[in-house]
Amino acid sequence: MRYKKVALCTFLCRPNRFIAEVLLDGRELTVHVKNTGRCRELLVPGCRAYLAAAENEGRKTPYDLIAVEKETENGTLLINMDSQAVNDAVAEWLPKSGIFSRDAKIRREFTFERSRFDFYIEDGERRAFLEVKGVTLERDGTALFPDAPSERAVKHLRHLEKSLEAGYEAFVLFVIQMKGCSRLVPNSKTDPLFADALASCAEKGVRILAFGCRVTPDTLEIDESSPAAVEL
Repeated sequence: MRYKKVALCTFLCRPNRFIAEVLLDGRELTVHVKNTGRCRELLVPGCRAYLAAAENEGRKTPYDLIAVEKETENGTLLINMDSQAVNDAVAEWLPKSGIFSRDAKIRREFTFERSRFDFYIEDGERRAFLEVKGVTLERDGTALFPDAPSERAVKHLRHLEKSLEAGYEAFVLFVIQMKGCSRLVPNSKTDPLFADALASCAEKGVRILAFGCRVTPDTLEIDESSPAAVEL
């Protein structure tokens, strides 16, 4: 997926999870943060960040904060942190992923067992749910999820298990919103319930997938040539 208009800025602070203060073209500006996670390791005062112009020109916050540069031992890592862009990237990639046929009917946001899954797929006799999790937390080349306890994510996993019992296929797709991560692990220290639920899902037959992304300041694409090993 591609953003229409992107600008480079300097991140200053994050007063709450919805907004940030940045320095753009020499002036301070309040922008919307398109990720409600903690992102403490990303939103470091003084870091370089990228903004996308809001489609609604009359909005109070004229820009969305969508990506940041993180300094690592191996250099600068560009990380997309737009949680809404992830599903758009998956929607572009899924028809050509080979997981389903090109004739598969793909529907976004489908409710089952009080959980709204990101994708529902009908492909011949196959019926499947696919839940997407965007990943922005990285440590020494390892991606971790989540970056904060998430009851909602645990609920999704439990309901994916129930979908198996009802005859559906079920998938969890971790989209690592950067390049260079060869493995993904559940963040058991932060959310042990999620780690346990993910292991249970895998044991019962939910397919767990993880891929890195090709990231530029104005694009986000799933890189199927960069799968990450999921270690439960």
